[in-house]
Amino acid sequence: MILTNRKFLVTGGTGFIGSALVKALLKGGARVRSLDNDSRGARRRLREVASEVELHVGDIRDAQAVSRAAAGVDCVCHLAYVNGTEYFYSKPDLVLDVALRGMINVIDACREHGIGDLVLASSSEVYQSPPTIPTDETVSLSIPNVLNPRYSYGGGKIVCELMAANFGRVGFDRVAIFRPHNVYGPDMGREHVIPQFVLRMEGCCRETVEPVRFPIQGSGQETRAFVYIDDLVDGVVRVIERGEHLGIYHIGTDQEVTIEHLAKEVGRCFGREVEVVPGDLLPGSPPRRCPDIAKIRTLGYESRIPLRVGLQKTVDWYLNHLDPEHRG
Repeated sequence: MILTNRKFLVTGGTGFIGSALVKALLKGGARVRSLDNDSRGARRRLREVASEVELHVGDIRDAQAVSRAAAGVDCVCHLAYVNGTEYFYSKPDLVLDVALRGMINVIDACREHGIGDLVLASSSEVYQSPPTIPTDETVSLSIPNVLNPRYSYGGGKIVCELMAANFGRVGFDRVAIFRPHNVYGPDMGREHVIPQFVLRMEGCCRETVEPVRFPIQGSGQETRAFVYIDDLVDGVVRVIERGEHLGIYHIGTDQEVTIEHLAKEVGRCFGREVEVVPGDLLPGSPPRRCPDIAKIRTLGYESRIPLRVGLQKTVDWYLNHLDPEHRG
């Protein structure tokens, strides 16, 4: 599929991933419209392409706003959601409200305007604690405990996938789903592990001598596989261009690292040695997570930016943007 002259709607277009996708689509020659209420996104992320992108301000839960934004586009890339681990626990009702109403409104708008192409952003959280590592796309999705608010996020994503796949069997030419795995980078907000580590490390380095004693959740042996935003968006564009109907694709890296290693690498960006201080792990936090990316590799994808390089870029950005304007 050629991007040139096709028109895309990116919901959540002023968010961390959404804004990066908007820029990538524009670079590929597409015409792009963004829909976001900027509750967690920020239009400043699109400042450099403001003259090229059509900005719609509206809530994904507002059916009329979604319909207006979808009119006349060729493809909807649905990324609007409430993310950030902090919100899973503190606002699970909001997470689910945005997930379900948003997905219904997107499907209805596609049907109303005859849009046959839908690309949905899901999440690695749909697996919770996967039984196999690395995890491929065929592993069963699960919600271990409906009473744990953390699973509002993964549960909402599972419902979105079910709706996209099953409504997508009728009236759609192509519905594709991608599952990002622990994406990070500059200006990603402050509710995720890497920016939280960066900002806490900045405080610790001002207050303590070496080695920096750095409290974390868990033992430090929990693992994740972190993918830099540029690599993630390259994978999303490949799904848009080449993804199959009802295809599901992991996007990430297969380089699994411990949280202890992550903390020490963040400390290295500050030029400091780190002594990790273990703590309690929040209920429901998976002990390991790492995707099998063989399927997305068949579309020509490969993660190229090493963690050390991406972390330094991310640390530098946060240290240069400690002002209140960039707290979103």
